[in-house]
Amino acid sequence: MNPSEIQAIKNRFGIIGTSPGLNHAINVGVQVAATDLTVLITGESGSGKESFSKIIHSLSSRKHGPFIAINCGAIPEGTIDSELFGHEKGAFTGALDARKGYFETTNSGTIFLDEVGEMPLGTQARLLRVLENGEYIRVGSSKVLKTNVRVVAATNVNLLDAVNNGKFREDLYYRLNTVPIYVPPLRDRGEDILLLFRKFTNDFSERYRTKPVRLDGDARDLLLQYAFPGNIRQLKNIAEQITILETDKELPISGETLNNYLNPVQPSTRKALIPLRSDDASTSFSERELLYKVLFDMRRDMTELKKLVRTVLENEKYGGDMLKDHQELFNSVNNTEPVINTATKEPSRLLAPPPSRTVDLDRYSDERGEIEDVVHVTAEEESLSLEDKEKEMIIKALRKNNNKRKYAANALGISERTLYRKIKQYDIEE
Repeated sequence: MNPSEIQAIKNRFGIIGTSPGLNHAINVGVQVAATDLTVLITGESGSGKESFSKIIHSLSSRKHGPFIAINCGAIPEGTIDSELFGHEKGAFTGALDARKGYFETTNSGTIFLDEVGEMPLGTQARLLRVLENGEYIRVGSSKVLKTNVRVVAATNVNLLDAVNNGKFREDLYYRLNTVPIYVPPLRDRGEDILLLFRKFTNDFSERYRTKPVRLDGDARDLLLQYAFPGNIRQLKNIAEQITILETDKELPISGETLNNYLNPVQPSTRKALIPLRSDDASTSFSERELLYKVLFDMRRDMTELKKLVRTVLENEKYGGDMLKDHQELFNSVNNTEPVINTATKEPSRLLAPPPSRTVDLDRYSDERGEIEDVVHVTAEEESLSLEDKEKEMIIKALRKNNNKRKYAANALGISERTLYRKIKQYDIEE
């Protein structure tokens, strides 16, 4: 394709940029659109992979057929087969009626399977059959159904590594990867960063009726040097924040001001506060410390409850006798030492040693043993509250990360699929 044709595609689908990697991806997408070949789009999260699936569908012979985008990572493992392939009445608990799946409702159209690397192995086998001969079976049925659907898949993980680790079928990988399209990350697109930032800030200025944002030389250099782990999604969020919060638009935004909106910690530079021992390599340090903190919070709450009960009993007519009969239950109330700083709600020095000093791992192990003694004592009394504490921690993580499940899951040290299941289990409103 010549440059004018590529620019026409960009204008039609709202794509900003002139980098060679972006132009090559568009060129491949346009060429493969006229065929029915399966396409695998790879690239980091937030780099704009879904836009290429729309290009492929809109320029294909199926453009008048249905198009649907499915996030495989957001569907629980127990229901994804039903979502994709449908189910019969009574196939499982709650299946009150028969239901058509996405492969049936998008017949003669295109289905975009985002985060296909998160698909369970059993569902991968079903998908392979669809790709091979267009056949599938509803959950709870034995009747083979036919579909004529084009599959465009996308992932932000290395599927070859997933194949080697036994998490993704090798035959499905090669069947999906008929035509690969790689969408470059924002940090590899050079001057495209400035073009996108200008487009976003102009759009937000119109929406919020503010003066357009201008950058000085230092700010432009800073944008070009920043790694943007969140890619285009992160750049758009930064542009919106600056448009709203920087009310003085008379002067250009300086590099120092812009730096306040950039996350100074890049994923590649993050290090654990304390190295794990070799015999603990398979255990997540952060998960253990999170559990300790939860149990400490529970212990403090139980102590406060004991104080409240004792106060009530002391003012009751027969309370003195009950206190004498159960004196050992309240002995710990007067001899408690705080393990959590209640003013800051932060873990004590045992949980988070200051990074400025060298940590003695042998001493840390001994101190942690004291913590574990407390865990053994409190867990027996308060294990019934663990689910409440887990729900509370999930709600806090979601609020802190503006209900973004991916970042909340990272903060909790669990997978996004596990977080989704917990949200359903505890009926948490987002």
